[in-house]
Amino acid sequence: MKIATIIVRVLIGALLLYASISFFLKLMPEKVATGDFKVFQLGLVTSTYLMPLAKGIELLCGLSFVIGKYVTLANIIILPITINILLINYFLVPEQLPLAIALFLGNLFLIYRYWNNYKTVFTP
Repeated sequence: MKIATIIVRVLIGALLLYASISFFLKLMPEKVATGDFKVFQLGLVTSTYLMPLAKGIELLCGLSFVIGKYVTLANIIILPITINILLINYFLVPEQLPLAIALFLGNLFLIYRYWNNYKTVFTP
């Protein structure tokens, strides 16, 4: 189980690093958005701070996952972003849903594996 944890942690970290670095360095051309997702994406871009903030958090958490330090903290910080990625893909871009599900389930798996670190959060 320890090897599976390392594999999932590094894969999620690599995915987060790839997404954030390609955003900041403009390595990939932006996909043409259509329909409701186009309106949603326009709102994100217009806000000017939300996408860089989310990608910056993805970058820091991705580094944490790959290096293996502060993974417990990175799991908590990245969880709202993975939930948003899952819901955006479910409602607006269903063709990318399998990757979003894999990212979310990987995050849940890591939370399960590091559950002993979270026990004190849930004690009164």
